[in-house]
Amino acid sequence: MEIIIDTVNLEEIKDAVEHMPIVGVTSNPSIVKATNPKDFFEHMREIRKIIGTERSLHIQVISKDCDTMVKEAHRILEEIDKQVYIKVPVSYEGIKAIKKLKAEGIHVTATAVYDLMQAYMALAAGADYIAPYVNRIGNLGSNPMELIQELSNRIMMDGYDSKIIAASFKGVQQVKDSINYGSHAITAPVGILKQIFANPSIEKAVDDFNKDWYSMYGEGKGIWAQETNINDGLPYLIHNRP
Repeated sequence: MEIIIDTVNLEEIKDAVEHMPIVGVTSNPSIVKATNPKDFFEHMREIRKIIGTERSLHIQVISKDCDTMVKEAHRILEEIDKQVYIKVPVSYEGIKAIKKLKAEGIHVTATAVYDLMQAYMALAAGADYIAPYVNRIGNLGSNPMELIQELSNRIMMDGYDSKIIAASFKGVQQVKDSINYGSHAITAPVGILKQIFANPSIEKAVDDFNKDWYSMYGEGKGIWAQETNINDGLPYLIHNRP
């Protein structure tokens, strides 16, 4: 299971990587527009500095014809590094581009997937990741979880190395369902992932635990530097010594 964030906001990325087990960053032109960096490639290089080469970075081409998509992919790799995953929409020209890029040994994320046959085409073309748009598929009246499950089964039955990276979420339940139905990875906005921890019951449980602790040892006496008094066996706190 891989948890990836869908943002190019540098502060969001720093915060998410510090707090959560994030293994990558995805982007697309609409996400880039929300941040509106002055220098696109310099901004992407800053993201790479933050996440390191041990995490994946996915950057999307913007053209609609195969030849220009491939040229854009080469430019992205030259400006950033060879480890970048090139995001290519699964259109008729996009599939051609995916085939060409994979023939060159380039990492590819097949994106804008709405239909199972689209996903199968990307799978057969050798895409490393395949990104079904969960919420958008649902809005069109289809079942995104059925797509994920059937694609996952096909990957397993035929022994493909490709991974499903579910995208386009409006809430935590969609993220959870995608993982449970077989998605190997999810990419979601940081705000949605933070909702996982926004349950008031979590805060209440922590408050109750703290109340019980302080009722025994006194307010302000924490546990981070506790020692044991050899004479009477009672704990006392280094940082609260008189």
